[in-house]
Amino acid sequence: MRFEFYHPGLDRTAKLSVDGTVSHSIHFSHWEGNQTPAEVKADTSTEIALNLVASPNRNLLTHGLELVTNNHFDTDGVLSVWTVLTGESALELRDQLISAAEAGDFCEFSSENGVRASIVIQGSDQASPTNDSGSPLARKLAGTNVDDDTRAYDLVLPEVENVLRHTDHYESLWREGWEQIAVTIDSFESGHSQVSEKDQGLSLITLAPEIFSTSGLDPLRHAPPFTAISRYAKGNLFLIASPVGEGWVYRLDYPYYSWAETIVRPRIERRDLTQPLAQLNQLEQTPSARWKEDTREMTSAAKFLNEDGTLAASRLQPDVVVRAFSELVQVSAAF
Repeated sequence: MRFEFYHPGLDRTAKLSVDGTVSHSIHFSHWEGNQTPAEVKADTSTEIALNLVASPNRNLLTHGLELVTNNHFDTDGVLSVWTVLTGESALELRDQLISAAEAGDFCEFSSENGVRASIVIQGSDQASPTNDSGSPLARKLAGTNVDDDTRAYDLVLPEVENVLRHTDHYESLWREGWEQIAVTIDSFESGHSQVSEKDQGLSLITLAPEIFSTSGLDPLRHAPPFTAISRYAKGNLFLIASPVGEGWVYRLDYPYYSWAETIVRPRIERRDLTQPLAQLNQLEQTPSARWKEDTREMTSAAKFLNEDGTLAASRLQPDVVVRAFSELVQVSAAF
């Protein structure tokens, strides 16, 4: 097996498309629209790859093809590619591989080292628009920022096994990203941050100020720690409220796995938000900003935004906002 990062020159070449889906290929992917063989399907592409290398029908499933490709760089992509290239011996690290892939693609806390390994490979949460610094591991190995995915794969793939077996050796790369997650977990455990599960699967997440202040972050510019939130919120629609000044920063998200085709995790239907957003805009006391649908991130649904698309502070209290969306969820459930 050999890996070549996807480029248009591969379009007419038969290949295995691992994680991402590209033309003229056999898919081993959880992306929507994939044509992955049913017998190896799973929730993450990494687990799909593990099912492939464990299968007695591996040669039949791959049609004997040796070329592996992917069209993007992230933890699940790197680990699924590494698994296919490594073959059956990758099964020794099955639990570590799946845990890191779930952290990277779904912002899930399956294990501490899984979260930390994902931070080493891709940086912070996949859902975060502020994660623009690239792979910490690739940056360390190259001695500079790496914004080329082909180069990032070349650097990171040889290190995967060591990252999974000796995650503590990479503490300088995961410490900063891990700290905000750890602070948030402590905040939930102490009751300073809270999750209130409402009717019909709506979760209200109210974050404490220290989640941002202790890290020097700004809720108007930086995303909340999705990995910690998903550990506590159990609904199928998350309303996240972060205090700022005399107001609140709001965002409405679907569970962070819900962008993918999943087999075990339940499918999450998208909602029509027109009515509650209009209701909130009538109540809003900040005329320069509006409640808007926002799908620029993989699982985001709506936010309170300035005209330029940046986050704004609302004067509405969380109980008022959650009431509008609770009514939406109840109406949707009735149909």
